[in-house]
Amino acid sequence: MTLNRHCLPRVSALALATMLSALLCGCASLSTWLPSWLTEPRWPWSSEGPKIGPLPEVEGKATARVNWQVSLDSKGSAGFAPAVRSDAVYAASPDGAVLSVDPATGRQNWRSGTGKPLSGGIGADANLIAVGTSKAEVLTFDTLGNPKWQAKISSEVAGPPQIAEGLVIVWSLDGSIYAFSTADGARKWVVQRTSPPLTVRRFPGGIVNRGGLFAGTAGGKLLAIDLTTGALGWEGNVTTPKGATELERLADITSLPVLDAREVCAAAFQGRVSCFDISRGTLIWARDFGSLGGLALDNRYLFITDDKGSIQALDKTTGASVWKQDKLATRFPSGPAPVGDYLGVVDGEGYLFLLDRNDGRLVARAPTDGKPALSQPTASGDSVIWQSTSNLISASAK
Repeated sequence: MTLNRHCLPRVSALALATMLSALLCGCASLSTWLPSWLTEPRWPWSSEGPKIGPLPEVEGKATARVNWQVSLDSKGSAGFAPAVRSDAVYAASPDGAVLSVDPATGRQNWRSGTGKPLSGGIGADANLIAVGTSKAEVLTFDTLGNPKWQAKISSEVAGPPQIAEGLVIVWSLDGSIYAFSTADGARKWVVQRTSPPLTVRRFPGGIVNRGGLFAGTAGGKLLAIDLTTGALGWEGNVTTPKGATELERLADITSLPVLDAREVCAAAFQGRVSCFDISRGTLIWARDFGSLGGLALDNRYLFITDDKGSIQALDKTTGASVWKQDKLATRFPSGPAPVGDYLGVVDGEGYLFLLDRNDGRLVARAPTDGKPALSQPTASGDSVIWQSTSNLISASAK
């Protein structure tokens, strides 16, 4: 049985609580699956997917096309997304496959197998690649696919590792964050957090900027962590859990934060989107709607796919609404990704839609493999790259 965000707005809290109780019977811990939009759309009580709404009209102001596609030859899983760099796109599969392709052409550079089931997606920098396993192992490789060092953490690796400033940052399913030396895998620090009794199974990871790591937690907090020492710089409340039941109080950060030179923003499930001063952690503004899809930022606006499936643009300085596009709400759009002058989202049938960043109008679309994205697409110049539930890596452009 699978629960995901596509059914959440249409199901009462009582019904969800009943279904969760059935899922939790016999479990040692209440922390369990409440998968987000990252999983393939499916009703929890049916083998059939939810009804996808009709394709909306587009204005034809732009042209969207598929540049290349590469298959990983197995089914994808929540939390898996390509690591996109200017020199290579790296991708991994739950069955242990890892590959590298040319970002311009999709030509395969190499493909290898780890020999172990993977759980946490892939991270990469100019010299190292890292993946995680369901057995709490961190595996690293050089950029030609040759094995390097391995390390152990406290529980299953959750979310793609982040590699920056000489460290491999890894998230565990129990809420801990680990930092290992890129050189030899020596553990540098660990941050341990107490998770709420009931949490969304999360795969967000974090982002690094100016010597700091910014990461969301179960329970709706945003952390700023010193990369050198693992010390907590500040902690902000993106949202405060509310409600009489643990289900109603679910308010986890389920997507990556976004930031610029002044502010860092994050969104919580069943909660708020909040922006903080990047240095001091003071709240700049907050809006009362949640998101599982993710955020994007440009020089003017914060873009969000909210928990009702609408795509919105907010003034990044004040949080004021600029525009709202709800024509894709019944097609379960992914989080947004800036692509050239437009905004790209992938819907539940694998269509890439381009939206005008100025007013949210739908200006182009392109079909791919008919499957939704496993995670928020990643912008790469004038292209957007994502991994689908059929484990196909697609690169599309305007």
